[in-house]
Amino acid sequence: MKYLIFVTFIWAFSFSFIGEVLAGEVDSYFAVLIRVILSSLIFLPFTKFRGIQTKLKLKIMLIGSIQIGMMYIFLYKSFLFLSVPEVVLFTVFTPIYVTLFYDGLKGQFKPLYLISTGLAVLGAYIIRYHNISEDFIAGFLMVQAANVCFALGQSSYKKVMESHKDIRQKDVFGYFHFGALTVSVISFVLFANPEKLSPSLTQWSVLIWLGIIASGLGYFLWNKGACLVDAGVLAIMNNALVPVGLLVNFIIWEKMSNYSLLFLGSLVLGLSLYLHYYFMKLYDKEKIKNN
Repeated sequence: MKYLIFVTFIWAFSFSFIGEVLAGEVDSYFAVLIRVILSSLIFLPFTKFRGIQTKLKLKIMLIGSIQIGMMYIFLYKSFLFLSVPEVVLFTVFTPIYVTLFYDGLKGQFKPLYLISTGLAVLGAYIIRYHNISEDFIAGFLMVQAANVCFALGQSSYKKVMESHKDIRQKDVFGYFHFGALTVSVISFVLFANPEKLSPSLTQWSVLIWLGIIASGLGYFLWNKGACLVDAGVLAIMNNALVPVGLLVNFIIWEKMSNYSLLFLGSLVLGLSLYLHYYFMKLYDKEKIKNN
């Protein structure tokens, strides 16, 4: 539990650092590349190159390329269209996507989830109903793409590691970052803006912090903590990032102007998550009853 709490606070600061210090000032593809290079270097000494199946290496690299590589690209871009509080709030869709992907892999469809998903979309609409623009829609969709990448990667990583319980995570976690590095390098070469490749000292400090602490240390400790708690606690800690991230941004930057709409929309988003987990329990009880 202590690992999850620690990483939650680290990632809460990450949102504000990206949105308030880097977005619009430093090329997003460059920022992602530096972050992934640093996190890859952190795990390079611990990576086991011999005795690990090539197929397993490639699987973990593919997962990393999606969960971190693609996710970072969409997430960093979203800050060009949305405020930090909006980006933080719209990450609440991730647990819903995790459930949908998990059920989809099993060939199941649970219609009640459409209610919780629709309510979550309504919450997002309330937050910006007075200013729904093409930029807002683009930013919202980018956050959802990031959520989908993170959810798909998280589900896939869990499934792969459950099939290789004899493998220590620290021996192969480097491949996770190496996969993300591959995507980051290709994206940087193809799309980077050469006019925004000169970060200031403050921006370099943020990039180093994001790469070494938030990515390198953060993801490893989060996975370690996830193995020490049950699924219920893990779900709560995933959602704990939202209020903590909002609190950090409010206290330090105070950028959100319409607090009433933010509060109302947040309540609707919270209700959608409550209903989603309630529906999950209903389906679980039905499954036990049928068995």
